[in-house]
This record gives sequence, C-alpha cells and structure tokens, in this order.
Amino acid sequence: MAARWLCSLFRKPFDGGKRTMDHGSQQPQTPQMPGPFTGYAGPQGPYPGQHPALLRLDEVQREIATLGPQVCSYSGLQSDREYKRMERELTRLLLEIDKVETEGRPELQQARKRAAGEVEGLLRYLEGNATHPSRLAIEELTQEVQNLLNEGVVGPFRQGQAQDAFEISEELVEAVQDVAMRLAQVKTGGSVPLRKARYKALTRVCAVQELLEGRVRTQTLALPLSDDTHEAVQHINQVMAQVSGARCQEVALLMGLSGRDSCAHLARILTELLVELDALDVSSNAAVRNYRKQVVEEINGLLKHLDLEGEGEDTCRYDLAQNDSIREIEAIRGRVSVLREEVLRHGAAGQGTELQGLLTHLDQVGTGRNPCIREARRRAVLEVQALITFLDLWEALGRRNPGSDEPPPHAAVWRVLASLCDLQAQALGFDGKRADKSYMVLEELLTKQLLALDAVDPQGDQGTKNARKQAVKHAQNILSYLDMKTDEWEY
Repeated sequence: MAARWLCSLFRKPFDGGKRTMDHGSQQPQTPQMPGPFTGYAGPQGPYPGQHPALLRLDEVQREIATLGPQVCSYSGLQSDREYKRMERELTRLLLEIDKVETEGRPELQQARKRAAGEVEGLLRYLEGNATHPSRLAIEELTQEVQNLLNEGVVGPFRQGQAQDAFEISEELVEAVQDVAMRLAQVKTGGSVPLRKARYKALTRVCAVQELLEGRVRTQTLALPLSDDTHEAVQHINQVMAQVSGARCQEVALLMGLSGRDSCAHLARILTELLVELDALDVSSNAAVRNYRKQVVEEINGLLKHLDLEGEGEDTCRYDLAQNDSIREIEAIRGRVSVLREEVLRHGAAGQGTELQGLLTHLDQVGTGRNPCIREARRRAVLEVQALITFLDLWEALGRRNPGSDEPPPHAAVWRVLASLCDLQAQALGFDGKRADKSYMVLEELLTKQLLALDAVDPQGDQGTKNARKQAVKHAQNILSYLDMKTDEWEY
C-alpha cells in the first residue's frame, strides 16, 4: 500500500487539487502559464495566470518532489543527522502550506489540504522506517558486533598493544559469524529502506568477519623472517607491522568505531605500502620473495573491503528481485520442489544424482560479496541436502537386513531412524506456519525421538554409539530444516 502511495506521489505532478476542483464549464478561460497548475479566475476578479495561493503551493510541491526520493531511500535512525535535516525540512513545508491563504474558497482549500497530506505522508513514512522493529533489530545486532570488536580487537590496539601480541580467537570469529547470520534473517517486509539498512550492516559485518578469519590464518604463518635473512627483510617486517595496525583500523572504520579516519585515507596508506614493497629488490632470495608476496596479499585483502563507504546506495545491490544470481537460485529451488514432490508421491527413482548436480550448480552461483545472496544460496543448499539425506535414509532402511545377533540397543536406534524417516517426509511436505497445530505436533514428535535416542544405552558398543550419534544429528537437522521453512525469510 505504501509503495502504491509513493508511486502516486512521485510519478504524477502535483496539480494543486485541480482534479477535485470544478471551475465551471461556462467561465471564460484565462491564458495558461507553465507549471502543473492551471490559470485561475474567481468571481472576485481574475488573476493573470496562476492564483497566488496555487503559485506558492506549486513552489512547495517542487520541494516535496526533491525531498520525496530522499525520504523513500533513507535507511538510518531518528538520531542521525540526515533524519533530523529531512524532518526539519518537511516540518517547514507544513508551516509554509499552513500560511497559504485560501480566501475561504473550497478549491484552494482542497489544493492546500492535498499538499499538506503529501508532506504528512512523507513524515509518517520517514518515522515509520526509522523506528520500525526490524530497523531497531538491525541496529541492536550492529551494536552487538561493535561491542565484540571493541573488546577483542579495537580496544587492545588503542591501548598500545600490537595486534601481533595477541591472538584473534576463533570464538570471536564465530560470534561475529553468528551475528551475521541473524542479520541476514531480519525480516524487511519488502521495505526498500529496511532492505538497504540490512544490506549495509551485513556487508560491513561480513567484511570484518573475513578480516578476522584472515588474521586467524596468518597466525599460523612463519612470519616475520629474521632481519639477518636479507637486507630487505627489515623493511618488509616494518611494513608487516603497519599492516597489522591497519587491520585494526579497518575493523574500527567498517563498524563505525573510528570517527577520525576514513576508508579513503587508509586505502592511500596501504597503496603506498604496496609501492614500497614493489620497489624492493628481492630477486636473489626465494624465501624473501615469497615473504613479500604474502605481505602483498595481506594488503590486497585489506584494500578490497575499503570501498564499502558507498556500498548500499545502489538499489540493485539490496533490492534483489531482478538479480541474476537470485533468479538462478530460484530456478534451482523450483526444480528441487518438483523432485521433492516426485519423491514424496512415488518414492526414490534415481533423483539422487540430479540432486548432487544441483548442489554443484549452487556452489557455482556467484554471490558478488552480497550477504543476502549468500544466505539465499545457503538456504537452497539446505533444501537440497534435506532431500538427499531423506533419500539416503529411506534407501538404507530398505536395504536393512538385521541378523539375529544384532544388539538390542542398535536395533532400538534403527527403530528411531525409521520413525525419523516418516517424520522427515512430513517435514519435507510441510507448507504451513509455526502457529499451525500440525507444526507443533510435528515438532513435538521429533523432540520425542530425540528423547528416545537419549534413553538408548549403547552398553559399550562403539557401533551403537556411532549410530545413535548420527541419529541425533539427523533429528536435529530435521528440526533445523523445519525451522528454516517457517521463518518467513525474504531476500
């Protein structure tokens, strides 16, 4: 509804309410002037061209047309400077409209009322997006990442502790990854400002995650080399120390924890370091040459994330309806849906090979560093894997031929697996919501199977232990799949 209202607001020129005015078909016509308003001639005397009130409303409407697109694409919060500027401008326009004299004429009153309604609509739209629960959730998750990084990376660096003196833990990387996953699942309801806010937050969190993962990898490298290895090593070591500091600065910049520097400034510094490294003569020593190459790769890894200041301004980056990768993913999901129906109705008939091919196809879909596309691909992969595991279990149950000496605990695990196979078929075919009774029943039955597995005593048999462990994992995967199917996530 909001989209239709905005289209009507910005695709048609404001006419001062002339569609609701009846000037009378018998009145003499005055010459027309350029602009969206017609000439006006009232019973108390004609005005050449536009009536002064309509002329003023025409000027106001031009300002509305300028502010409208800014309001519709704004993705910030009420506390931001840009929000306050637009709010002031719209409030000023309301006051200007209120000052327009209508001389008691219904047609002028209608024109003024319509202009005021458009400004009030923009104010509501601006406030509604800035205070929307999803927008606040995005901000809350962003602050969670900021706190994690401030404590684990930025704080120690500012206190004078070199990054090489402490390690970035895998726990920190996993915590940032968890926030990125939750950000990708924030619902936007198709709102362009909310999609934009989610995308801008996600790109930065994912960039920081990649920087941290890169640091974890380099902690295992035998760097730096000793200064005695080559005369250029001392210089390379100094550059490497600067790169370590630049990584902390970049994390702070990307997450809004640094108010002094800019991404462009840091990019210039890193580019100068590349020039310094390129000028070094290390042709005579392969080890030093390889060391320099690794440092260059470190710098390039930092540089590729420094173009995010303007990221998210391009609509096609976050409004993914026409994105080629999304279309490709959706085509694969459509085929998976067809195969799923075939399996559930007629059983396995060689679909496994095609499903494996679809997994390979999904792996080749480019995400273009777009976290939302990455999440869409991840969910499509889970859909394919759910169907593959169902087919594998169904076929394993069909091949099962237990001997008389099978341990009772092992047989108990297989009985649970048989129940899980039936429940997974129901989960694959489920097409409802979490509030549905069928969902709650299915979730309860799966939980009972987990309890049944927990009650199995392997009695020291390693085969039974492994079988029970795999069955527990399978039941948990079904629950996760069911949860994913009903979380109402959208691109």
